[in-house]
Amino acid sequence: MARGPSYNVPYRRRREGKTNYHRRKRLLLSGLPRLVARKTNKHIIAQMITASIEGDKVIASAHSSELRKKYGWLGSLKNLPAAYLTGLLCGYRALKKNVKKAILDIGLHSPTKGARVFAVMKGCLDAGVEIPHGEEILPDENRIKGQHISEYASILSSNQELYAKRFSEYLSRGLRPEDITEHFSAVKERIIAEFEGKETK
Repeated sequence: MARGPSYNVPYRRRREGKTNYHRRKRLLLSGLPRLVARKTNKHIIAQMITASIEGDKVIASAHSSELRKKYGWLGSLKNLPAAYLTGLLCGYRALKKNVKKAILDIGLHSPTKGARVFAVMKGCLDAGVEIPHGEEILPDENRIKGQHISEYASILSSNQELYAKRFSEYLSRGLRPEDITEHFSAVKERIIAEFEGKETK
């Protein structure tokens, strides 16, 4: 392996584009657990992780697939509302493990305003976990509830063929995309009720 006084081969995970070690070092120096927010082509993943000499340890985690299996979420498992609900679920689980403060770790995702990784953080914040952030980076409340999806569906409803094509997955699960904001609120209440003991409607 090539090494010299002015050149070192980057670590494998850096070569593969999986880890930014300079950013990771800054996160670890904070001394706080990391809220690791990741998105795949189909799901959103949120994990509360601490670093140790032996390796990273997962304290609490949530996967967007749980939203459908346990809480009856009928929408997409990778969109903005699903990201928020996954973060909310992870936040409550972290609080149960006595994690009250954390720092956001978005890995190699670009820090774009209103991105899904920041929706995950917003969910964690609303659960009660303290995470340093700037308010301007968070997604709009209406987008978190899925209002943009509802409005888009209303526009497409005049073209039933295109409407059925774009929202086939929603419709196959029995959810009209125009009703997603109400559905979001109902699922959010179920998650809150589980951890705070509040009755759902």
